[in-house]
Amino acid sequence: MKLRNFLVLQGMLLLGVATWAQEWPKVEVGADYSYLRFAPSGPYTSGHSLNGGGGSLVYNWNEFLGLKMDLQGYTSNTTGFAIPPTSTFPNGLNGNVQGNMFTYLFGPQLKVRAHRIQPFAHLLFGGAHTNVYGNAFKTFCLGIARNCSVTKAPTADAFALAFGGGIDLPINRTISFRPAQIDYLLTRYSNPFTKTSNQNNFRYSVGIVFTLAHGGY
Repeated sequence: MKLRNFLVLQGMLLLGVATWAQEWPKVEVGADYSYLRFAPSGPYTSGHSLNGGGGSLVYNWNEFLGLKMDLQGYTSNTTGFAIPPTSTFPNGLNGNVQGNMFTYLFGPQLKVRAHRIQPFAHLLFGGAHTNVYGNAFKTFCLGIARNCSVTKAPTADAFALAFGGGIDLPINRTISFRPAQIDYLLTRYSNPFTKTSNQNNFRYSVGIVFTLAHGGY
């Protein structure tokens, strides 16, 4: 009798472990702090740092593959411009401009779900919005210079692409800590001064991920 009860208990435990192992998070929601090192394509201003944050939503089709939405907003910053005398600015210009940035990205994510550490990688496409260039146009072409040969403000919206990944550390079945997510972020803002449109940027994020639902085989 005791042996039979023991065998039944062991069977129940093994079934429970097998069932748990076949489950995966169906929906994951993340919240994070994000640092962005933005690299303008113009020669008259250096790269500058942006601080902000946002969140992500992942719907997982299976244990490894999911569809990710990533939204990030960055706080106001001051960008310094030092423009020498040119045909556009005959007297040259020096000044500071403030602005914000927002990115909205979507794409596939691959994740390895080990018990203690879960690395992931993603390739995301979408757009970016900033008022930095518009504010620069107002400050310099409509304000200080007034005789600027550029008559139209640069676009505030651009294509964006992010490629990178990170690691999640499960705390329990519902919460994971994300110590690092590192991305190469490409933005394509047109630059009327240099005729270039690629900005190669660096992004680092840290945050928490919540599991809202589970799927299974």
